[in-house]
Amino acid sequence: MRLSWLTDLHLNFVSLRRRKSLYQAIQVDSPDALIVTGDWAEADSLVPLLSEWQTELNLPTYFVLGNHDFYHGDFETTRVRLNHLLGTTPNLHYLTQSPVISLNAQTALIGHDSWADARFGNFFLSPVRLNDHHLIADLRNLPPKTLYNQLNALGDQAATFLAAQLKAALANHQRVLLATHVPPYREACWHNGRISDDDWIPHFACAAVGQALSAIMATHPHHTLTVYCGHTHSSGIAQILPNLTVHTGSATYGEPTIQQLIHL
Repeated sequence: MRLSWLTDLHLNFVSLRRRKSLYQAIQVDSPDALIVTGDWAEADSLVPLLSEWQTELNLPTYFVLGNHDFYHGDFETTRVRLNHLLGTTPNLHYLTQSPVISLNAQTALIGHDSWADARFGNFFLSPVRLNDHHLIADLRNLPPKTLYNQLNALGDQAATFLAAQLKAALANHQRVLLATHVPPYREACWHNGRISDDDWIPHFACAAVGQALSAIMATHPHHTLTVYCGHTHSSGIAQILPNLTVHTGSATYGEPTIQQLIHL
């Protein structure tokens, strides 16, 4: 089985001609399925572009959403619109709402959007302000402490979901692939070849998810977990445990690309 992994496509910034070029490149690789780890577009263009994706490729696509996918919208409305599309496109699989996917007898796939939970670095001292906190209704204009608590809650929600999914996947599979948007470890939060500093990392990694994954994999030394994520737009590989590896994808606005062809 061959899986193409892509991330941070930001297709709303990409011309139709360039999108067609991406679709053709994917078809040349002849994958059996696709994994996309978020930031497809923005809330107002997400559904049309996902619909175009499915029409052009007609391949099983296992995906999560990223922070940009909620821009100019809110969490609930964006997912409601997405679910209307999913009801008519059986090849699109939103992992945040999916059971464990058995890819073959040895390998399972799980995933969740996740969110940077502000627990790494210096959230309250950081001068960094993201568009998330202005363009997503649920996060707009919140006082710092309220925003911090909200980000914590989003991270905890992802961690709870992924912990349950990972335990279920490990019960029947030797190997688990995990798709998420936000790096779950400081060591995987790459930017231009370096790990993000304490000003930036509160907004670019999810400590709660990492803690949950490490705790589970430490008790399953003969199983493996490979995490695929994006968000930072810079590539790197972090070996967290002997059996837990994180791949972070790179991205450039206007130039979507295939990150990796995964062979099972």
